[in-house]
Amino acid sequence: MALAGGAVVPAAAAPRPTVDGGWRVNGYGTVLSIAHGRLQQYQTTALGCLRGEPAQQTAPGVYRSGDGTLFTVRASGSLRLSGSAGYRELRRLDRLPAACEQPMSTSTDDPVTTFDVFWQSFEENYPFFAAKGIDWHAVRDTYRPKVHADTTRDELFALFSEMVTPLYDAHVAVFDGERHFSQVRPGTAVIGGDLDTKVKDYVVRSDLGGEPLLEFANGRISYADLPGGQGYLRLSGFAGYSSADEPSYAAELAELDKALDVVFTAERTAALTGLVIDLRINGGGADALGLHLAERLTDSSYTAYRKRTQYTRPQPVPVKPARGVPRYAGPVAVLTAATTFSAGETFTQALIDRPGGAVRIGENTQGVFSDTLDRTLPNGMAVWLPNEEFLTRRGQAFDGAGIPPHIRTPVFTDEEFATDRDSAFDAAVAVLREQRVS
Repeated sequence: MALAGGAVVPAAAAPRPTVDGGWRVNGYGTVLSIAHGRLQQYQTTALGCLRGEPAQQTAPGVYRSGDGTLFTVRASGSLRLSGSAGYRELRRLDRLPAACEQPMSTSTDDPVTTFDVFWQSFEENYPFFAAKGIDWHAVRDTYRPKVHADTTRDELFALFSEMVTPLYDAHVAVFDGERHFSQVRPGTAVIGGDLDTKVKDYVVRSDLGGEPLLEFANGRISYADLPGGQGYLRLSGFAGYSSADEPSYAAELAELDKALDVVFTAERTAALTGLVIDLRINGGGADALGLHLAERLTDSSYTAYRKRTQYTRPQPVPVKPARGVPRYAGPVAVLTAATTFSAGETFTQALIDRPGGAVRIGENTQGVFSDTLDRTLPNGMAVWLPNEEFLTRRGQAFDGAGIPPHIRTPVFTDEEFATDRDSAFDAAVAVLREQRVS
C-alpha cells in the first residue's frame, strides 16, 4: 500500500477490515450490532424489532453467547454459528434500522401485539405452509378475533399451541417459562432415555448375541465388530457427548473424535468389508458433527447438501476427506426410522451423494432438517421455528415426509421386540454381504 510521497506500508501493517457496525443476516430476520467487543442481536419483522441475545468477544471476530454458541463474523460478509452447517450471508448496514434503535419491549402485557408478532414471525420465515397445505392467512383470520386486551397468558399459550398443531413439525415449539408445547409427526415415539436404553439392550440381545457394545461419549456413540468383517456404529444423537454442564461445540467435537479414533483405526478401516450405521434412535444435535463423521467416510470431496431460506440462494455445504486420520470409504448401510430427527437426518442426507453411496434401510426419517430461529415475543414468551430447506443435488427436499429408505422394513414394532427380531439390521448385513460378493 503506497502513501503520499511514495512511502510504502507493508501489507501486514495495513489495518484489517473491522467487523464493527451494523449487519443484516440475509434470510434470517436478524440484525447484528457489533461494537466494543459486544455483539447484539435484533429480531426483525415487518412489525418492528425486538432485542435478542448478546454475545461477548472471545477472539477477533468471534463472540460467545450465553448458551455457549460461538458467532464467527468476517468483514467480507459471512457469519458462522458453531455446530451449524455452512454459513449465513451478511449485508453491511450504514446504520441500524430505526425500529432497532427503539426496539419493542419484551415485557408488554398487550396480547394483540404479541399475537401479531407471533403470526408475522411464521409468515415471514416458515417455508413449508404450501407443502403442508396450511393457509396461514386463514389461520390468522380464525384466531386473531379471539385475542383482546383481556386475553390471559394461559389462553394465549393455548391459542398459539393450537395454531401450530396442524404443522406437525418437531422444530416448532412455543415456550412460556417452564412450560412448552411441541409435537412430532403423528405415530412417532418421543425419544427419551428409557426408549434409548430399551433399544440398545434389544440390539445387544437380538443382533449381537449378547456381546456388549463399546461405549463412547456418554453412551451416545456405540460400536461393535460383526462377523464377516463388518462393523456396527450406533449414534443416538449428535449432541450430549461431553459431560460438562454447558458443553461447547469444541468439547462435543473432541468427544466425537475420541470415539472415531478408536473405531476407525488403520487396522480396522483396512479390514472392514461393510459398515452398518444405526440412526433409528437419534434425537439430532449439531449438523456440523454429522458432517465431521461424514469426512471419515470418504476419500473424495463432494457436496453433502445445499441450504437455502426463502430469501437466499442454495449454498453448497461440502464434505472433504478427513486429513491425518484413517478413513473408511467402503460399503455403508444406514438404518433410519421416524425417530431419526434433525441432525440425524442431515447426516443421512449428507450420505446420499457419498462416493460409493449408502443404502438406507428401515423407515422414513422424521422430516425436520432446519436450524431453528429462536424468537422472543413482546410478552416474554418465545417460539422456535425452522426457516431453512436442505436440498439434494437435484433440488429435492424431504421436510415433512422425511428421507425414505431404499429398503423398507419394520422398525421396533411390538412383534419385533417380542420375537427378538431386527429386520432392518438383518437386511443391512445381507446387503453389505451381497455388495462384498459382487
